[in-house]
Amino acid sequence: MTVRVLVASRNAKKLRELQRVLDSAGIDGIELVGLDQVPPFPEAPETGATFEQNAAAKARDGAAATGMPCIADDSGLEVDALRGMPGVLSARWSGRHGDDAANTALLLGQLQDVPEDRRGAAFVSACALAFPSQDGETEVTVVRGEWRGHIVREPRGANGFGYDPVFQPEGEERTAAELTAEEKDASSHRGRALAQLVPVLAALAASG
Repeated sequence: MTVRVLVASRNAKKLRELQRVLDSAGIDGIELVGLDQVPPFPEAPETGATFEQNAAAKARDGAAATGMPCIADDSGLEVDALRGMPGVLSARWSGRHGDDAANTALLLGQLQDVPEDRRGAAFVSACALAFPSQDGETEVTVVRGEWRGHIVREPRGANGFGYDPVFQPEGEERTAAELTAEEKDASSHRGRALAQLVPVLAALAASG
């Protein structure tokens, strides 16, 4: 029997990323469902002060609205020279939510005069898995993954999304946008966080 799991996202790339994590772990019996595949429900705004708070809220909302286990993530870029910003504001750093080009351009402008040795940064992902509850006490597991690197001066690469073209991971000559999907999964912040959920997802698949 297949267990349906809601992924609280409309980003098809995130669904494919989680599917690759399941496949590489040999987990069968889970059908991933995106927000576009379920009836609309009220989604709370992402007003948490941390990635963990936002991910947990989205996962609880999804599980409560659909009755399915729900995975949600909140992720972003923390830049050392900007004291951890844009952080939870990463997707709307330029003032327009999801405008990758504008967000990246603003970030590069803010770092224009910052020397190489102070351009350190980390991609951070908090992933939450919530199970629907009959008594109102929703069980939520939250994990965190980080991917260290630094910000380059010009965008490079056409893969990925968000700030990937200006983020060069530690030990790499390429930016995140120059890596293949499989290479990124193996070391990315979201990949590292999702990998921590594999035991729970394996048990869920076995229970179905």
